[in-house]
Amino acid sequence: MNLKIGISPCPNDTYIFEAIAQRQLGLPDTTFEFVFEDIETLNEMAARQQLDLVKISYANFVHVSQHYALLKSGGALGKGVGPLLISKTVLTPAALGNVKVAIPGLHTTANFLLTFAAPELMNKKAYRFDQIEDAVISGEAAAGVIIHENRFTYAEKGLHKIMDLGSCWESATGLPIPLGGIAIRRTLPSKLQYQVNDLIAASIESADRRPQKITPFIRSRAQEMDEAVMQKHIELYVNSFSKDVGTEGLQAVNKMCEVLKWPFNQPIFI
Repeated sequence: MNLKIGISPCPNDTYIFEAIAQRQLGLPDTTFEFVFEDIETLNEMAARQQLDLVKISYANFVHVSQHYALLKSGGALGKGVGPLLISKTVLTPAALGNVKVAIPGLHTTANFLLTFAAPELMNKKAYRFDQIEDAVISGEAAAGVIIHENRFTYAEKGLHKIMDLGSCWESATGLPIPLGGIAIRRTLPSKLQYQVNDLIAASIESADRRPQKITPFIRSRAQEMDEAVMQKHIELYVNSFSKDVGTEGLQAVNKMCEVLKWPFNQPIFI
């Protein structure tokens, strides 16, 4: 069986999946065909059911749950890992008014967290995540929600943090921030779903055992990212929740689905 899998080119995803993508680990009679896209494109591909396995925003799960369930491995959750709301000039949340805010996609967890923290901000425009800093610098948007490696580079570009959206979630719920998880097609055999879940956990363990964390495979997908930033990216987004969401992670995803008013008419995780 050939499984088509979509992940982002970001270091945390390529770190997690390298052993599978490079065929160092696998399953009998199963091949994996990888597609690399930004998170909102992956959300859209999941909505069109174009992939058997796909990294999606946890906030997007409610829109694709009829066709996909979530795996317990391979995801990005944690504390202190949330998106940031930034601006070119120093602003306070109260000063934002009806300014245009650049977001990395309507169905992203970043947009969910912006709404959760500042529901009054309604003037939003979607950009690819790596174009948001430039939109703010050029004045095309007065503020922007940044994710991934931009979290480590915005200050170097003279940008200012208005709000840590993840901190707002943590303060309100006491739970880690569920950013993105691996969804698997519900129609695949149940045994295969569990095998894939365990394979991803094994792939993370394989990466953790490597003395060199930044490999040519990771570097080639990282869009000329500085190696020190790649290292910080992996350290922040690949953690114990990535191997298994655990009880606290399950609670966090359940809470997000509750806020999004999902009817819970079928299991969230396999």
